[in-house]
Amino acid sequence: MDSVFDELYQKYHQDVFQFLFYMVRNKEHAEDLVQEVYIRVFKSYHRFEGKSSEKTWLFSIARNVAIDFFRKQKGWKDRILEKFDWSSNQVKDEYPIPEEIAIQNEEIKRIYDCLENCTMDQRSVIILRYLEDLSISETAQALGWTESKVKTTQHRSLKVLKKQMEMLYVKEGSESEKVRVER
Repeated sequence: MDSVFDELYQKYHQDVFQFLFYMVRNKEHAEDLVQEVYIRVFKSYHRFEGKSSEKTWLFSIARNVAIDFFRKQKGWKDRILEKFDWSSNQVKDEYPIPEEIAIQNEEIKRIYDCLENCTMDQRSVIILRYLEDLSISETAQALGWTESKVKTTQHRSLKVLKKQMEMLYVKEGSESEKVRVER
């Protein structure tokens, strides 16, 4: 079990950390939640049947850990809607994440800000599909949904993101810029 656990940790630690960071928007909380994920993995690996990939199974556990975290928070709905301060260097890990480099790009910051206006389900789908690059099938497995629900939620969340981006551009006086949110 130790070698399997170590292999899972080495292969997916960064992906699980990134997912949880995008969900909770706090490095310390994300690190704590990653530990909780791997505690649950350690306790329940013997029940893993292999019906999905290990990666989707880990994301499923990570999502449930994030949901439990929000439920324990006082005013968790307000916490979800808080704005993240991208100017502070809250994301520091021994391995730089690709998004650390892209943060400087204003468009990326706007998209992340607009992501805050999505529901938790919509945000989960966007993170898994576009940031973690899971397929619709893998996303459905990780969330315990049908592929149809993933597609519908993805469509709706992209509409929300596009509308929010358009509103930001209008607000900033950049109405002439076209907003494209597609895969």
